[in-house]
Amino acid sequence: MSWMRRVLETIGRWIIGLIEGLGNFALLALNVPYWAVRPPYRLGVLFQQMEFVGVGSVFIIVLTGFFAGAVFAMQSVEAFRMLNSEGLVGSTVALILTREVGPVFTALMVAGRVGSGMATELGTMRVTEQIDALVTMAVNPVQYLVVPRVLACFIMVPMLTVLFNTVGLFGSYVISVLQMNVDSGPFWGNIAWLVEDLDLYKGVLKSAVFGIIVALIGCYKGYYASGGAKGVGEATTESVVASSITILISDYFMGVILW
Repeated sequence: MSWMRRVLETIGRWIIGLIEGLGNFALLALNVPYWAVRPPYRLGVLFQQMEFVGVGSVFIIVLTGFFAGAVFAMQSVEAFRMLNSEGLVGSTVALILTREVGPVFTALMVAGRVGSGMATELGTMRVTEQIDALVTMAVNPVQYLVVPRVLACFIMVPMLTVLFNTVGLFGSYVISVLQMNVDSGPFWGNIAWLVEDLDLYKGVLKSAVFGIIVALIGCYKGYYASGGAKGVGEATTESVVASSITILISDYFMGVILW
C-alpha cells in the first residue's frame, strides 16, 4: 500500500499547488486594476516599459509579419490558380492576418521576447530580495512593478498587431503581384470589398487581451519565483510556455464569441 500512498500524495500535492497558483494569479490580476487607478502615477516607468514592449519589438514584428504574409500569399496563389481566382489572394491574406494570424503571431513573439524578460527581471528581483526592499520602503510592488508592464502590453501589443498586419499585407503584395504576376487591381479591389473595418477592430481587441495575458503571466511567474538562479530560469521558461498555451486557447474562445 506504500506505493499507492505515494501516488496519492503526489497527486494531492500537485492539485494543492495548482489551486494555490491559480489563487495567487487571480489575486495579482485583481490587484492590477485596483492599483492602476491609485496615485502616485509613475508615468516615467510606464513610458519606459512601453519603449521596451513596443519599440524593442518592432524589428522582430516586421520580420515575422513580412514573411508570414509572403508565405500565405505564395500558398494562396498556388491554390487559387487551380480555380482561376488569383484575384482573391489579397482579400484572403488580409482576412487571415487581421482576424487570426496578426494578433496571435504578434502575441507569441511578444511572449517570447517581452514576457520572458518580465519573468526574468522580476524573478531576479525576488530572489535578490529587491521586492522585499520595496515593501520595506512603503512602495507597493504590484503598483510599481506589475501595473506599468500590464498597461504597456495593453497599449503596445495592438499597435504591434497593426504593424504586423501592414507589413504582412505588403509581403503578400510583393510575392503575389511582383513575383507571381497576380493582377494588382483585383488584389487591392477585393481587399476593399471583402475586408471590413470590424475585422481589424476585432483583431486589435484580441491583441489587447493577449497583451494583458502575456504581461500578467510573465509578471506572475517572476513575482513568485524562488530557488535562486535555477528558479528564475524555470520561471522564465514557464512564462513563455504558459503564455503561448493561454494565447492559443483564448484565441479559440474569443474567435467563437467575436465571429
